[in-house]
Amino acid sequence: MVHDEKYVDLIFSLAEKNKPYDTETPVSPQILEAVQLMVGGAIEAGRAIYEGEINRAVALGNGYHHAGRNYGGGFCLFNDIAMLVEYLRKKLKRILILDYDVHFGNGTSDIYYSDPHVLFISLHQDPRTIYPGTGFIEQIGKGDGKGYNVNVPLPPGTGDQTYLYALKEIFVPLAEEFKPEIIIANGGSDAHFADMLGNLGLTVKGFFTLSRTIVEEAEKVCQGKLVLMTGSGYNPTVLPLCLYALTAGVVGLENINVSEPYTPPVEPKGNHLKVRETLRNLKRSLRRYWKCWA
Repeated sequence: MVHDEKYVDLIFSLAEKNKPYDTETPVSPQILEAVQLMVGGAIEAGRAIYEGEINRAVALGNGYHHAGRNYGGGFCLFNDIAMLVEYLRKKLKRILILDYDVHFGNGTSDIYYSDPHVLFISLHQDPRTIYPGTGFIEQIGKGDGKGYNVNVPLPPGTGDQTYLYALKEIFVPLAEEFKPEIIIANGGSDAHFADMLGNLGLTVKGFFTLSRTIVEEAEKVCQGKLVLMTGSGYNPTVLPLCLYALTAGVVGLENINVSEPYTPPVEPKGNHLKVRETLRNLKRSLRRYWKCWA
């Protein structure tokens, strides 16, 4: 339902031979087994929501958003986000994916680029400065899916205040107009200011506020139905703190008592104004598709 059969066969063949997919995406029998378990975990989270056992779930370590229909990369072999979407489609018609990873989710975007029933919103670092080099505001979908692929590129150093401003300006009105039946959010800790592979500026408490904002919107638009995936982050000191903050927001804690392990940097001067201009241009390009910006 998600990946081409030839691509799936290729990954299984590489696992048998213990050969990597590319220079940054290793494949082995152990990795393949782990990936299958993670995919099963995502589907189990969706099943529990689908069958009414719970409203919200956190899938720790999930969110392989760089895997497309016939390609992998960026540490991702199979797209568990899309697999969860396809599983949920047995019952649901409108699904919103919010990708808050520091990297653009090119695989997820490609899979649903022409699909008006899956609204894909991604906040990520400016693709001119980071892998995979795509995710510009002009990439808004095609065919019936035009207007349903929404990219919010952010300049390096974007901190809590500006990031959360962008989230509320774009995610909140679109979610309230689209009225999804579930929200799937993915991203781990790599938007933290001390991450090794990214250059955004979120703090641990910023992740907590991000999580609470997503939950609050889910409560408004889809009876609280939410799966949060947390599979990224490359600084082992901050990763568990950010995952705790994200999970705390999902389970409904009012606040967290966590100290930053490093001193947060000052957001670069002018960043907020750059983001405001980006959002103005983005809304202008999407105005014909969404009443909230008409």
